[in-house]
Amino acid sequence: MTPAKRTGAETVDDQRVNLLALCAVPGMSWSLVAREALRPGGVHELREGRPRERSDEAADAVASIAKAAAEFPKHVDRVRAELASAANAGARLTTVLDDDYPPNLRVIYNLPPFLFYRGVLEPDDARAVAVVGTRSASADGLRRARAVARGLARDGVTVLSGLAKGIDAAAHRATLESGSRTIAVLGTGILRCYPKEHEALAEEIAQKGALVSQFWPSAPPTRTSFPMRNVVMSGLGQGTVVVEASVTSGAKMQARLALLHGKKVFLMRSLVAEQSWARSYVDRGAIEIASVADVVRDLRTRKAVELLSEQRQQLLFDAL
Repeated sequence: MTPAKRTGAETVDDQRVNLLALCAVPGMSWSLVAREALRPGGVHELREGRPRERSDEAADAVASIAKAAAEFPKHVDRVRAELASAANAGARLTTVLDDDYPPNLRVIYNLPPFLFYRGVLEPDDARAVAVVGTRSASADGLRRARAVARGLARDGVTVLSGLAKGIDAAAHRATLESGSRTIAVLGTGILRCYPKEHEALAEEIAQKGALVSQFWPSAPPTRTSFPMRNVVMSGLGQGTVVVEASVTSGAKMQARLALLHGKKVFLMRSLVAEQSWARSYVDRGAIEIASVADVVRDLRTRKAVELLSEQRQQLLFDAL
C-alpha cells in the first residue's frame, strides 16, 4: 500500500479510478470490491471478472461486470467528474489501497472500499470511540452525551458521531469545546450537509477534526444511506457508547452492528435501566457503564489496533 493524500482527479492513479468505477457498476457489492482490492493485483483481477473470493457476492459480481462491460468507460468518466468536484471542495480520497485508510475500519467484514474526507485523518484516530443516541434527546441525555465526550477527549480519545440533531451534535460540540478531535461520519456525500442547520458545526469539525463519507461526493441523503453510515461509524471506532435511544433508534442499530463487528458496545446505566432492548444487549455482550473510565480502560493502543488490523485481514483471506 502507498500513502494517499490526493486532492484532485488528475492525481488519482488508474488503479484507484478503476476501484471506484467498479463501485459504479450496477449490482456490485462495494464490500466485495474492498476485499478483492486488498489482495495483490485484486483490482485488475476483479475488473477482468476474476475475483478470488468464492461466495455468492463474487458470483454476482462476475455477472454484473460482464453485463456492464460496454458501459465501463462511462463509469470511469463519472468517477473522474466526482473526483474533480470533491477536489474543488477541498475534499480528499483514501481507499483500502492506501496507508491512511483507518485501521479500525479494515477489520470489519463489510468495510467500504473508499472514503472521501475533509480535514485530516490521523494515525492516533485508531483510539476512537463513537458516541451516539436519539435525535429527540432529553435534557439529561444531552448532559450525559456532553459529559461522555468531554471525558473521552480528556483521555485523548477521538470522538466519533454522526452530525445528527440531539446526542450526536452534543457530543461533537463538547469535544470541540474541549479542544480535542472529533470526526463526523456523514449519511450523505462529502459535498452535502444534513441536517442543513449543522453547516457551521460541520465546517468547524472539518477545521479541527474530519468529516468522512463513504458515498459519492454528490450523493444526497436517502432512507438507506443513514443505516450504511452506522456501519462505517461502528467500524471507525474501537467501540460505541449509546447514551439514550429507543427500540427504533438508529443508535440501537449501531449497537447491533458493533456487536456483529466484534467491537465494544457501551450502554449508559440509565439507558439499561429504562430500555428492555439495552438489557437484552447486555446479555449479548454489551457493557453497562457508569462513567467514562469504564470505556477508556477497555481501549487498545494505536499499535495494538494496527496489529489487529493486519491479523484480521490475513484471517479474512484465509477464510475466503
